[in-house]
Amino acid sequence: MSSRLVDKTARFSFLAVLVMVGILALPAPQGGLAPGVAVALADDGDDGGDDGGGSGRGRGGGSSGHRGDRGGNGRFEIPRILRPLFSRSERQARRAPVRRSVVIPKQAPNEIVATGLDDGAIAGLTQDGFVIDSRIEVALIGGEMVRLLVPRGMTLEAARAAVSARSATATVDLNHFYQSQSAKVEKAACMRESCNLARHLVGWPTGGDGSGMACLKPQRIGLIDTAINAEHAVLAKARLEVLSLGGGKDTGSGEQHGTAVAALLVGAPGSRVPGLLPDAEIVAVDAFQRFRKTTDIANVYDLVRALDLLTQRDVRVVNLSLTGPANAVLQRAVAAAVGRGTILVAAAGNDGPNAEPVYPAAYDDVIAVTAVDKARNPYRRAVRGDHIDIAAPGVGVWTAASVSGARQKNGTSFAAPFVTAAVSVLLSARPGLSPREVQADLMKSAEDIGSPGRDRIYGWGLLNARSLCKKG
Repeated sequence: MSSRLVDKTARFSFLAVLVMVGILALPAPQGGLAPGVAVALADDGDDGGDDGGGSGRGRGGGSSGHRGDRGGNGRFEIPRILRPLFSRSERQARRAPVRRSVVIPKQAPNEIVATGLDDGAIAGLTQDGFVIDSRIEVALIGGEMVRLLVPRGMTLEAARAAVSARSATATVDLNHFYQSQSAKVEKAACMRESCNLARHLVGWPTGGDGSGMACLKPQRIGLIDTAINAEHAVLAKARLEVLSLGGGKDTGSGEQHGTAVAALLVGAPGSRVPGLLPDAEIVAVDAFQRFRKTTDIANVYDLVRALDLLTQRDVRVVNLSLTGPANAVLQRAVAAAVGRGTILVAAAGNDGPNAEPVYPAAYDDVIAVTAVDKARNPYRRAVRGDHIDIAAPGVGVWTAASVSGARQKNGTSFAAPFVTAAVSVLLSARPGLSPREVQADLMKSAEDIGSPGRDRIYGWGLLNARSLCKKG
């Protein structure tokens, strides 16, 4: 027997004894799980940190664990006395974090949202055991919106039916949840030319310094998204107003997604993330909250409030890089906003090519944007369907990380701002355009890159920004 085989056999036997002793000495894991049951952390859809350090600005927070044999996150670590017996790669493999998938419910568990209820209907509902959680006047729909807590023991479907029965003209639905649309990508080096490949793909007109649109003064842009790090270097000089719907410090949303979307639009010229329209004014509404300290979600009640705030400020184009279920109350608000001349641009969603359409992108009055890579191939996770209107860059897009620096991002969330920026320029040239006319203009000029005509993958084709400065 070779000396190498003898060493390996002895090493294995020795380790087996020590590991058995170690297992017997292990403290009981949290939650009553048996040793060996994997417990992991949630994936919130972000890329796991910034070039300047971890995402410490996210308000979801977290706790620091103690150091020891089980580590601060509940996973087993090799005792210090045994570490010399393991190779570096083996030690790293055992320290690699595992992840716990967090299931996001489709709606709040005990809430109904309604518009069009009069005082008599509300009084009757309170007598039936409903509790008024909050109510607010919504100028957009010309009436009041109410959030009701469902009586104990009543199902959501029964509650929706009971509220609807109180008024034939009311719009009633569950308080559905919506999420931002982004996905992880690996770290990559950014050379000046590679950072801007996305804008070159659609022929985005540039100024003398290559920073953004120089030919026209863009229309003000609205964002409904997560919180934004306004102190980020690329946003330091941006014309950025951030409105919060409240919710408290403990439930405030993280800044990863909103910062990335805002930077794509108004990042500083000459920075690593030069915005498409660095001189544009942004009015952003933080409509999201942290769910279980890991994921940002927005509910229908807050989305309608956010849309109402933007229309009150006469914002003509709104970027909605978020998706969720169909909802009657949201649909009414969307129709009302479009009826006032607001153009809504929404991410098509990242649920996969075989997924059902998601909203608000799937509403007829909303411009649904899908994502492509630098080779014009469809993003593998993008939702497809007859509702898709147009494609834009959304794979490996360089934009701001939440704390500092820049990262590549994937997702239809980052394709939507390209179309939003184009709409802003079109409106600056022809303010009288209706939402339908803006859609028609974009679709007519799009570069057909799929089946001839409109298709379920690219819609009418790839956004073509080459003639934007010539519109008028």
